[in-house]
Amino acid sequence: MRTENSDLENPHQFDIDAYLKQLTQRPGVYRMYNQHGKIIYVGKAKNLKRRVSSYFKKSHDEIKTSVMVAQVASIEVTVTDTESEALILENTLIKRHKPKYNILFRDDKSYPYIFVSTGKEFPSLSYHRGAKRKVGRYFGPFPNASAVHQTLQALQKIFPVRQCAESVFNHRSRPCLQYQIKRCSGPCVAGLVSKQEYDEDVRHTLMFLEGKSFDVIEELGRKMEQASEQLEFEQAAHYRDKVSALRAIQSQHLINQPGAKDMDVLAITQQANQVCVCLMMYRGGNLWGSEHYYPKQLEWLEHKVDEAAVLSAFITQHYEHHPVPAIVLLPAQLPEQSLLEGWLSEKRQQKVKIQQPVQQTAKGLMQLATTNAISGLKQHLGQKASQYERLQALQEVLALAQPPQHMECFDISHTQGSHTIASCVVFKDGVPNTQLYRKFNIEGVQAGDDYAAMYQALERRYSRIKKEGGALPDLIVVDGGKGQLNQAIEVLKSLELESVPLVSVAKGEGRKAGLEILYTPYNVEGIDLESDDMALHLINYIRDEAHRFAITQHRAKRTKAQTSSSLEAIEGIGPKTRKTLLLHFGGLNEIKNASMQELSKVKGVSKDKAQKIYDFFHGSL
Repeated sequence: MRTENSDLENPHQFDIDAYLKQLTQRPGVYRMYNQHGKIIYVGKAKNLKRRVSSYFKKSHDEIKTSVMVAQVASIEVTVTDTESEALILENTLIKRHKPKYNILFRDDKSYPYIFVSTGKEFPSLSYHRGAKRKVGRYFGPFPNASAVHQTLQALQKIFPVRQCAESVFNHRSRPCLQYQIKRCSGPCVAGLVSKQEYDEDVRHTLMFLEGKSFDVIEELGRKMEQASEQLEFEQAAHYRDKVSALRAIQSQHLINQPGAKDMDVLAITQQANQVCVCLMMYRGGNLWGSEHYYPKQLEWLEHKVDEAAVLSAFITQHYEHHPVPAIVLLPAQLPEQSLLEGWLSEKRQQKVKIQQPVQQTAKGLMQLATTNAISGLKQHLGQKASQYERLQALQEVLALAQPPQHMECFDISHTQGSHTIASCVVFKDGVPNTQLYRKFNIEGVQAGDDYAAMYQALERRYSRIKKEGGALPDLIVVDGGKGQLNQAIEVLKSLELESVPLVSVAKGEGRKAGLEILYTPYNVEGIDLESDDMALHLINYIRDEAHRFAITQHRAKRTKAQTSSSLEAIEGIGPKTRKTLLLHFGGLNEIKNASMQELSKVKGVSKDKAQKIYDFFHGSL
């Protein structure tokens, strides 16, 4: 690749005509800058000269293009060997720089899977998200955790394959509640189920997850008939119930086609300058769930959105990190459909088709996805309106210059002064932005001194933001009364940030929800709102979220300290052995209760080490 720069040092001297004359006709990516040197748009082109020149013709049909071009002060291009390379680079640059006039989707999450530990003697089913390091089979992706749990629950009722953790399974001496309610066949206890019977349930489970539910039904149907012919009516009824349950699951799906290829259906709808893309996932002929996506940075829109551009942006951004199906069904053909097909096929390492609905079944799938998109956008717009109303209510109550679209809230958590943690949660447009959450390990303060802990957290947070030139919040919220408020005032004063609005939330009489009192630097008498006030609801929401995050982080720190301190005190037991022991037994209590024989069976733990560990917890003779 090769980069060509315009004169970024002196953007006002940028001569577009001269620049276009020397611009290459090869494929590549172009970046448009404003007079402040900030990227406002990134695009790709098969012919850079032709594409960039098109922006500077005398008139534009789209208002967006006219507004954007008026702000262009310089252009930078990167030449690539192929148009496919340009597609990848464009996507990377959009995600990195988030230009104002590009369509950007938030797509930073990993999808969940169902994991079957086929490497074990008695395999289990479990929810999985993250790297696929375990030995076994993974089925998915599912669009959300709810879809995984629903599938696991349905399977548990039909095929009683265990869903417990390995640490639990390895240390049970009697069956658990799942066995009692017939949701597990109890392979943890010898004699409850034979290996052959259990393997059959596992095989049927795998067939179902592979999309071969019709084959499973046929097989169970034959067994039901055989049992009936042999007058084994109880066994026949058992198979009948399984067949009925499987058919009930299938009836919930729009399509039930044996051997159908994996397919994603994308539908799009728009209203009031808002766009919703609905993704519906079909695996093995069955619908595994749906997810809604709302592109950001469309505030410049005044008229109808270019839906083809939105779908193209979604495909390149979404499938960069997520599995690619064999078929992507779209409502209409895209201008660069062949290019996207080639890119997807390269990522899947198999042929991928981007299709439009022609057959009746495909039209039904698209109609269902469109209905979901319309419903999702309606709900999204309703929530957004409600959130903005709460922000406006809070603006009025606290006499702010504008609705606080960026809020940060702090809380302190500890146990009798030990393992103190301060949390900082961030709300954007009235909703949590968990990516921006921060925790602070509080050190060097007297145990239980919440005021000093609050001071340290605030000082560390805003001294760093000021030093790095980061964005300051529109409102800072601290959990506590006048004491915590005074600490915040001192911190902001020392950092010369007194202009940042500040409020503290003190619990009311009896610490009951709805009786909180708000204090600000300009109202130390307190603001007492009605329990149903929208502003109070928003304040309580962010305060409770800060409290939840603080407690979660504090418990994790306390547990880690308790676990580490006990094992680290044993001479000759290093970090690797400690980790192996915890993974094998599942926790510190299990290690404490383990016998010498059980300890010595752990890989890497010799008899001498096992004796040391046992003596540490039980005392030597």
